[in-house]
Amino acid sequence: MFPVLAQSEVRHTHRVFPAAEFDTGRQRLFGLAYRLLGVADEAEDVVEDAHLSWKRANCGAATHPDAWLMKAVTRLCVDRLGAVRATRAHNLGSWLPAPVLTATLGPLATAEQRNSVSLALLVLLEYRTPHERAVFVLRNAVGCRYRAIAEILELSPGNCRQLYHRTTRHLANRTSSCQPVRAERVRLAEQFLVAIKAGDAIGLEAILAQDVTVWADGVRRVATARHPVVGRDRVVRYLVAAFRKIVVPVRFGFAEVNASTAILAATGGTLLAVVAPEIDDGRIVGLRIVASPDKLLFVANGLSAPTGRMSVLDK
Repeated sequence: MFPVLAQSEVRHTHRVFPAAEFDTGRQRLFGLAYRLLGVADEAEDVVEDAHLSWKRANCGAATHPDAWLMKAVTRLCVDRLGAVRATRAHNLGSWLPAPVLTATLGPLATAEQRNSVSLALLVLLEYRTPHERAVFVLRNAVGCRYRAIAEILELSPGNCRQLYHRTTRHLANRTSSCQPVRAERVRLAEQFLVAIKAGDAIGLEAILAQDVTVWADGVRRVATARHPVVGRDRVVRYLVAAFRKIVVPVRFGFAEVNASTAILAATGGTLLAVVAPEIDDGRIVGLRIVASPDKLLFVANGLSAPTGRMSVLDK
């Protein structure tokens, strides 16, 4: 968690802030930027820009460097959101955030922190204004008080409180507040893969909710649905047909992605897709399929690192 500080503490001081301290907090800053932007490479750029701004401003004398950098990252993200969203208007299919390995997001000690990085919530936050999104993330994921949020965004505490409540009303009942335990998530992932590889429509129907929806984010060279597929019967037909079209040997596995269990498909050394199931009451209510190669780079690079984790379900 970032410290919640008064304005006087965020600005100037006289203590040296070594680069090692910035590196220690980099993961938390990345988690903040990713929640605000939904794009991993943009989030990394923002964190680096914040570090450079700190060095140019000679803020190595800051008493609370974490707070100074948190403010810088937040303001940079708010400024970038307009331009980033403009590019998403040309997206082929449903726009989905670039998935990231859970381990890259910093501490996720509470249900609110874990929910704040779910693909489902990040998509919903796309429909809020930059300030609404920033207030919600700072309040829910970071635990800031309204006074601290107001100082970061240069708004009044009352305005921040209003923005937060407006956003929570919009999000109410649209996302699950808690994920099932990992064992349950893995069990459903395994059942899903067994059924889809066998072309078992009945097996898929058994684990899909009646109103299940599939969203797919791809590019022109990747065959994905351009519009959401809604309803169990349509989803089953779509999934079975899509799997039958695969002509290359594919290995499947799962990894902890965005604080949940995701299914990964790869061929050779190339990651083809990340499939993120949304689970409620023991059934899959949503499937978000990210197949855009550019959006898969961050997960692919993370899996190739020594700390990467992917459990292979078949070989």
